[in-house]
Amino acid sequence: MLRLLSLLVLLALPVQGEEIVLGLSRDEVAITANFDGSDVMIFGAVKREAPAPGGGPLEVIITLAGPSESVLVRRKERRLGIWVNTDSVEVDVAPSFYAVATSAPFRDVLTEVEDLRYGVSIPRVIRSVGAPANVANSETFTEALIRIRAASGLYQILDSQVDIEEETLFRGQIALPAALTEGEYVARIFITRGGVVMDEYQTSIAVYKAGLERWLFEMSRNQPFWYGLMSLAIAISAGWLASAAFRIFAR
Repeated sequence: MLRLLSLLVLLALPVQGEEIVLGLSRDEVAITANFDGSDVMIFGAVKREAPAPGGGPLEVIITLAGPSESVLVRRKERRLGIWVNTDSVEVDVAPSFYAVATSAPFRDVLTEVEDLRYGVSIPRVIRSVGAPANVANSETFTEALIRIRAASGLYQILDSQVDIEEETLFRGQIALPAALTEGEYVARIFITRGGVVMDEYQTSIAVYKAGLERWLFEMSRNQPFWYGLMSLAIAISAGWLASAAFRIFAR
């Protein structure tokens, strides 16, 4: 009886597997007048209470997502020699920035089932609930959004860009473009074996405007009247200076 109770106690204890211990090269990014992008190094280690389990080699996935927003995607068609907007679909949720870096090709580090469960790949983090009934091939609007943002560096797929040493230490670098949306950027790290997630860790990076940009942004939101007057005064002064310069050169 005592032996049975001891066995039940052991079964009730949590199984110690592999856990992520994470570090960041920076936990905030300031957007200033001369900001032309930045790099974020994400590094860490895998903590174990026992020898590494089987089930395949250790793989690491790192994602970094900017603030989500709804996006109206329009389709253009050429009619009578002119490109015009025709159909449109509103994508309900799409991150303003999203990068996914892996230690091996994505299809080798995560199964479709796990991707559906955790929402890791780019198509899985974009949600479009429905489209107007008169719009054909509505899925192409989401594909177009991904293609456009990938071309501008806002969506990144970084296959085999995460380095792993001795199945313990890992590091990866993600480049942030200049056109960043202000807000909280969420970093998620997954360790997998055989395409199955063993552990997940999440942290955040603050991206904010600083210096003159921050002052103008705050003034436009909190003091719109004075911001409007200042903008008008600047526009009038610029016009007067351009006119004066033109008269001087005309002589």
